[in-house]
Amino acid sequence: MTFNEGAESVNMPLGKAINAGLRAAMGADDKVLLMGEDIGPLGGVFRVTEGLHAEFGDKRVLDTPLAESGIVGTAIGLAMRGYRPVCEIQFDGFIFPGFDQITTQLSRMRTRHGGQLSMPVVIRVPYGGHIGSIEHHQESPEAYFAHTPGLRVVSPSNPNDAYWMIQQAIASDDPVLFFEPKSRYWPKGTVELGAAAEQVTPLHASQVVRQGSDVTVVGHGAMVSVLLEAADLAAEEGISLEVIDLRSISPIDYAPILESVAKTTRLVVAQEASGFVSVGSEIAATVMERAFYLLEAPVLRVSGFDTPFPPAAVETQFLPSPDRVLEAVDRALAY
Repeated sequence: MTFNEGAESVNMPLGKAINAGLRAAMGADDKVLLMGEDIGPLGGVFRVTEGLHAEFGDKRVLDTPLAESGIVGTAIGLAMRGYRPVCEIQFDGFIFPGFDQITTQLSRMRTRHGGQLSMPVVIRVPYGGHIGSIEHHQESPEAYFAHTPGLRVVSPSNPNDAYWMIQQAIASDDPVLFFEPKSRYWPKGTVELGAAAEQVTPLHASQVVRQGSDVTVVGHGAMVSVLLEAADLAAEEGISLEVIDLRSISPIDYAPILESVAKTTRLVVAQEASGFVSVGSEIAATVMERAFYLLEAPVLRVSGFDTPFPPAAVETQFLPSPDRVLEAVDRALAY
C-alpha cells in the first residue's frame, strides 16, 4: 500500500485529517472499505467519513445495523477474504457489545493460524471527555485492549499524526484499535500531505513534542494538549518540562521516554482514564524497572479518578487539568 504523495501542506482539523487519510487509503487500495453506524450519507456523528460514501459508493462505505458485535464479526470475515475493513464504533462506551469479538476472536486469529492468516482490521474509536456529553459517550477504555495480546493500540494527538497513522494502521496486517480523541477533532494543525513515506514517523514510535530539562511528562491523545499547556504555565515559573506524546499504547516505544528520564531524572505520566491498572500504571512500573537508578523521585501518575465517568456538569473535576499536572510536577521536584 502506498501513501498519498505530492508537495502539499494543509491546515485542517484532526477529524478532517482522518477523513483525508481514509480517502487516500481507499484510493490506493480497492480492498479498503468502511463499516459503521450512520457513516454513509450522514458521514458519522462527527462527520469524519463525510463525502466518502458519495465518492466511493455503498459497496465500500457501508451503513451497518446498530450491532457492534456484528460489525466486528463481519470485519473478521471480510479480512479472511482479503479485504481491509475499517470499522467505526460510534462512541467509546459502545465498544463493549463488540468486546468479545475483539478480544477473543480478532486478537487471536493470526496466532490461531500460526501466522499464516493476516487480520488487517482497523477499529476506529472516538474516545475521551471534554465534550460535555452523557454516560457511555466520554469514556477511555484503551487499557482493556492494550492488555490483550494480538491487538495494536494507537492514538493520535494532532492532525498530521491522524492523517498518517490511519493509513499506517490500514496497511498493518495485524488488527489495530485506532483511538481518536474526540475533543481534538476540531482544532486545526498542519498536515504534510506530501511527505514521503520514509519521512513519516513510524506508527508505534513515541515522540518528544517539546524539549525540556527538569521533568518529563508523558501522555497520549487529548492529554498531550493538556501537557503542552502545563509546560507553558511551568515555563512562566522557570520550570522546564519535556513533553512526550506516547502515540502508541500497545506496543509502547520506551526509548524516547527512557532517554528523557536519563536527562530530567523525573517523570509524570498523565491520562484521562482511571488510574488503577491502566496505561499509566504500566509506564510507571516499566520506567521504575528500567531506570530506577536514574530517578531522583518516584514516577508519579495523574489520571481520571477510579469512578465511573461522571455527569457532564462535573467532568472538569474528573479529567486531569494542567493544574493537576503541575501539582504532580511540584511533588516530583520536591524530592
